[in-house]
Amino acid sequence: MMIELIPTAFLYIAAALILPLLPQTRARGALLLLVPLLAAWQVWMLPEGIYARTEFFGLNLELMRVDKLSRVFALIFCLAAFLGNLYAWHVNDRVQQVAALVYAGSAIGAVFAGDLMTLFFYWEGTAIASVFLIWARRTEGAYHTGMRYLIIQVGSGVILLAGAALYWRETGSMTFETMTLGSPATWLIFLSFGIKCAFPLLHNWLQDSYPAATVTGTVILSAFTTKLAVYALARGFAGTEILIYIGAIMTLFPIFFAEIENDLRRVLAYSLNNQLGFMVVGIGVGTEMALNGTVSHAFAHILYKALLFMSVGAVLYRTGTSKASELGGLYRTMPKTALFCLVGAASISAFPLFSGFVTKSLILDATASQHYPIIWGVLVFASAGVLSHSGIKIPFFTFFYHDSGLRPKEAPAHMLWAMGITAALCITIGIYPDPLYALLPYEVVFHPYTIGHVAGQLQLLFFALLAFGVLMRTGIHPPEIRAVNLDFDWIYRRALPRLIAWLAVVVTRLWHAHSAFWQRRMLGIYQRLYASHGPEGRMAQVWPTGSMVLWIAVLLGVTLVVSFLKF
Repeated sequence: MMIELIPTAFLYIAAALILPLLPQTRARGALLLLVPLLAAWQVWMLPEGIYARTEFFGLNLELMRVDKLSRVFALIFCLAAFLGNLYAWHVNDRVQQVAALVYAGSAIGAVFAGDLMTLFFYWEGTAIASVFLIWARRTEGAYHTGMRYLIIQVGSGVILLAGAALYWRETGSMTFETMTLGSPATWLIFLSFGIKCAFPLLHNWLQDSYPAATVTGTVILSAFTTKLAVYALARGFAGTEILIYIGAIMTLFPIFFAEIENDLRRVLAYSLNNQLGFMVVGIGVGTEMALNGTVSHAFAHILYKALLFMSVGAVLYRTGTSKASELGGLYRTMPKTALFCLVGAASISAFPLFSGFVTKSLILDATASQHYPIIWGVLVFASAGVLSHSGIKIPFFTFFYHDSGLRPKEAPAHMLWAMGITAALCITIGIYPDPLYALLPYEVVFHPYTIGHVAGQLQLLFFALLAFGVLMRTGIHPPEIRAVNLDFDWIYRRALPRLIAWLAVVVTRLWHAHSAFWQRRMLGIYQRLYASHGPEGRMAQVWPTGSMVLWIAVLLGVTLVVSFLKF
């Protein structure tokens, strides 16, 4: 029973301290698999309540608040950590292994945080630990990408800290609970969550960093940061209507970038952004059904998105590239990876009998029932777009489209095991969602497998397939070519630095011109003063005594007049 007194995050952190001392790769790999299982058992067994209270600089901190919302996120984070570490079994890099443990532990610690200060510490922990999964690639590009990622993620934490301080000043409480937008404190906290959730115009860190990480690092990154932000929004801002419109925009704009992107890991990063939009809409709607849909979709999304990143990562591991223009025909030598990729594609596309179908339907129905017909239409359109860029494009251009001539080996056994378990979970949840529904925060009164749901979804999917086929046959579909696609990050990575450099030149020239002007003026004054008061000037000449007496009389007269006027 002692283990119940240890916060779950501390299990991961303790393992991260022990791992570098283990000399053998197998021992480190076994520890990486054992810790998530032990943590999941603890999370499952703990009854609801608050554990591990402590005091910090006069603040009462709650390190473990266990309820249905935190439990389901902690369980899927433990599962994601197990699958990610199994996928990375071959990695003999202590930096990546320690980073993966601290990253997962920090995310779980943040989920259980009962106050904003504890949330801040773990929030920054996820930022600092995860950047090493990018730097572990050990290239110059990865270093610069990691620096940009770190600045944005740490900046999010600083904003959270500022919001927490203002919130404590306003309310006298640091409890992490439902808040209402309307003060600088709550707006700052909301902005902090939005950065980590990749809101529109704040999203480019995701597409910039995830594809730059290592093969295994990208799989681990995809599970925690953004879903932690989804949890934080669900905990703090459920029912905030502005989230409905933010989420709707998030579902739309990534579709077009994903369609023209050549790097398949960037395609999946845009797709991740799109799927986050569905969850944000559900949080904004805020009803019990909508929040159940958000939580269940986050659970399913971690699995099928990890599966897609795993399959593309296995291709990158074997071929050295994830560019669609350089791939194709790999089903011949990587049939198992291709099969698992198809399962992930079917899940993200919400085909019946796959996990996405039984979770996304909750959000769509909740949106419709709360009378948001336009938002519902946007979500339906976005669902068709998901099928195009993730459900079809990823497996089609990787494994089937044309013969690239590459004949790589099948993925290593441990990667296949990780993909196989994840695929089995995607199918199991799709066929029998009741165990997942039982974990959700509220009672689920919903039946996904009705004639209306199934027929409507199949119509949408088949028409989307038809549209993709027509676009491909007519040549309208964007070709897969080597290119750099510009997104909003061009503003702060290219435009703003160039604008600042140009302004610096202009300001420097204006300053020099201004300085030169005043130097000339002062030099003229000095020369005139020197001409009159210098050794050869008029004032240096000998004046007659009479002139001096006259000037003294004048000054005396002026003094008398001034004194008279004063009184």
